[in-house]
Amino acid sequence: METQLRFTGVGGQGVLLAGEILAEANIRAGGYGLKASTYTSQVRGGPTKVDILLDKEEILYPYANEGEIDFMLSVAQLSYNQFKSGVRKGGIMVLEPNLVIPSDEDRQNYKIYEIPIITIAKEEVGNVVTQSVVALAATVVFTKCVDRDIVFETMISKVPKKVADLNTKAFELGEKYAIKALS
Repeated sequence: METQLRFTGVGGQGVLLAGEILAEANIRAGGYGLKASTYTSQVRGGPTKVDILLDKEEILYPYANEGEIDFMLSVAQLSYNQFKSGVRKGGIMVLEPNLVIPSDEDRQNYKIYEIPIITIAKEEVGNVVTQSVVALAATVVFTKCVDRDIVFETMISKVPKKVADLNTKAFELGEKYAIKALS
């Protein structure tokens, strides 16, 4: 498996859409991509995760290999606690610092970056619903798993046209904050 990513949150935060966009972007780039989602019967507020598998070769096993996930983005403490064990030691984690507090042990085991994804969406973009696009853009910066322009074009094709400008702003801010976090 070339790249294994995990987005975690709670139902209603858009992690499933972000995973779908990333998988489709890799397919558009000529590779293979899929997402495998896990969520509780509680539609909103329950723990949610989406594993995104990206490869140049056909993907024969549609699940991430636990303990081998390269990257995780989390915007909810409950989901973070429940699903972090799947990330390989030394893997990258991007966390919403207002909602996810990693342990000291986690800080030793993973490369942790804190980006206020929800605050950016709510206060800078002006629409909290765009948090999935902020997260998506940050993921692309951190992992370089799919060409940025292809991810952007895929995102624009998936969001309602009436909010394309807001999502463009969200994508650009996600990139900006991720680049700043890496410097």
